[in-house]
Amino acid sequence: MAGNIRQQEYKMIALDMDGTMLNPREEVTEANRKAIQRAQEEGVHVILSTGRGIRTCKPYADDLGLQSFLVTVNGSEIWTAGGELLERVLIEDDLIKKMKQLADEYDTHYWAVSTEHVFRGNFPANMEEYDWLKFGFDTFDDAKREAIVKALSDKDELELSNSSPTNIEVNAVGINKAEAVQKVCDRIGIKMEQVIAMGDSLNDIKMIEAVGCGVAMGNAQDAVKEVADYQTDTNENDGVAKAIHHLLGWS
Repeated sequence: MAGNIRQQEYKMIALDMDGTMLNPREEVTEANRKAIQRAQEEGVHVILSTGRGIRTCKPYADDLGLQSFLVTVNGSEIWTAGGELLERVLIEDDLIKKMKQLADEYDTHYWAVSTEHVFRGNFPANMEEYDWLKFGFDTFDDAKREAIVKALSDKDELELSNSSPTNIEVNAVGINKAEAVQKVCDRIGIKMEQVIAMGDSLNDIKMIEAVGCGVAMGNAQDAVKEVADYQTDTNENDGVAKAIHHLLGWS
């Protein structure tokens, strides 16, 4: 638990990006930047663990001078901070087709993430030529979301989460941020108990539950707050910096 921080001597901080490290304008605040950089200077690994792909993740990592690993597409990929791909898990083509059919059937916004492109409402006719990492649905209609989740949950073929209350994010079965962070720990040679993880959405829950100290943002979904060890301020109000200061014993 968070109160035992100095007994744990945390060695890594895993940060979600949207709704967590980034403010609502997709910026890293100066307070967050300074806290992240100080943590690195003190020997703490700082990694990004995000639903984003490498193209929209790495520029932030470069700007912050991160030196460890990047977990992208909800754990489908693991990269070095320098941009070397270490691991990748794909979704089978027939499951991507099934999800596209559901998006059409329920008339929802959707996006499909391949290793090369993100398709938003313009699904390629030659889809078999792509390698697929993630599929997403977005709708304000609760009944539609529930029906899609039910349709995709029947055979336990996929990993379902979200990155906002109105969407559904789908990855290959067994793929989530917790499993990826565990793999990063194995590479570094530390235990999950030595990790702080911060997030705001359902795709962060397994990671928050699995580490030594799981932190929910003040703006997090209620389900995230319920499983977290510690709740910090919102992403608008430097919640990441405040959590780092508190949990690393700086204040």
